[in-house]
Amino acid sequence: MTLCSFDSRRALARLSLLAAVATAGLGLAPAFALAQDYPSRPVKLIVPFGPGTTTDIVSRVFAEALAKPLGQMVVVENRAGAGGVIGSDLVAKSAADGYTIVMGTVGTHAINASLYKKLPYDPLRDFAPVAFAGYTPTLLVVAANSPLKSVKDIGAQAGKAGGVSFASAGNGTSGHLAGELLKARLGGEMVHVPYKEGGLAMSDVMGGQVQFMFYHPAAVMPHIKSGKLRALGASSSKRSAAVPDVPSISEQGAGEFDLVAWFMLYAPAATPAPVLARLRDAASQVLANGEVAAKLGAQGLELRSMKPDELAAFGRTEISKWSELVKRSGAQID
Repeated sequence: MTLCSFDSRRALARLSLLAAVATAGLGLAPAFALAQDYPSRPVKLIVPFGPGTTTDIVSRVFAEALAKPLGQMVVVENRAGAGGVIGSDLVAKSAADGYTIVMGTVGTHAINASLYKKLPYDPLRDFAPVAFAGYTPTLLVVAANSPLKSVKDIGAQAGKAGGVSFASAGNGTSGHLAGELLKARLGGEMVHVPYKEGGLAMSDVMGGQVQFMFYHPAAVMPHIKSGKLRALGASSSKRSAAVPDVPSISEQGAGEFDLVAWFMLYAPAATPAPVLARLRDAASQVLANGEVAAKLGAQGLELRSMKPDELAAFGRTEISKWSELVKRSGAQID
């Protein structure tokens, strides 16, 4: 019987190791090659809501600015429907090559996680966060001629027979859930009146059919300036930069109240790390651009710098926070 010498066994082991390394290298090669050439064609930015919405406006500002550091056009494509589910799911199931990204929102990547019984995507597992695009508090607004002058006035009216009503752009929206939190903080009777979209809700608030609503600054500011609406409070822990003279709801004795709408760029979860790094670097250049900051500020957005691990932690915290409000409201979509 012939036995292998120690040197022979060591040589065989070395050959096996080299073969394993070579095989692994072959598997990594496509990813590195992709990253080295990325982007070699236009990038598609999916907006999961319709044209003219705040998400659409923010996305178009970003798309235009991203083109320069990426060296390629960034094409905006609206894929609205089902509270942002359709467009978000499309990106979750797209090729993870960096050429299809989405502008996620507090709705698509936080509220929907508990609002929908059968959400076709997982906001955490199916996406890789790229960059935080900004946040904005919603504003509590009433008709300009409303007798309600403060948050305390709303609480007082809610305690009377008949209570008070508030509108929203639909069940489970951030405006609906902000109203539910206000109800929990102030008590009394507050009746929710959902609409198919925010413009209709605003019209009825301006007309006095509904007493108040929470909505984005970009949508309500023109009506505040024209004298049709009046802002009573901001839903963030501090005052909104869009209306610094309007106190936050917390300032007015309603307890802890910190709900903001936010926007974040996401890529599919399996996107190679070098491609993600390229996208994140381009996005950081966009956010450092003063002209871009001014355009976003005009939409009521405030910027906040976050590292990749902070983005992931933020997403988990937001899902937990909004889940409690969804349960309290009883809102549920099949």
